[in-house]
Amino acid sequence: MRLWLSESERRPDPAPVRADARKAALAGTLGWVLVLIGTIVFRDALDEAGLGWLIWAAATGVVVGVIGLAVVLLLRRRIQRSTSSS
Repeated sequence: MRLWLSESERRPDPAPVRADARKAALAGTLGWVLVLIGTIVFRDALDEAGLGWLIWAAATGVVVGVIGLAVVLLLRRRIQRSTSSS
């Protein structure tokens, strides 16, 4: 195995993969919503174990996820507008 190749021996870089960031942001946000529901259901047990802060961590995850989803949608809309006007 060689650790170094000259430029003439290198293969070209692969094309970037197109991904849908909306699905990733939505999946992450839905995951945090499920965690939030679980922490609310088991609130008393979490408080007794000294883990009541997990509710706020899950709520923060939901808020950040919603903000991220909004940013992704706004960027997508801006890109679509710029490509359609060109």
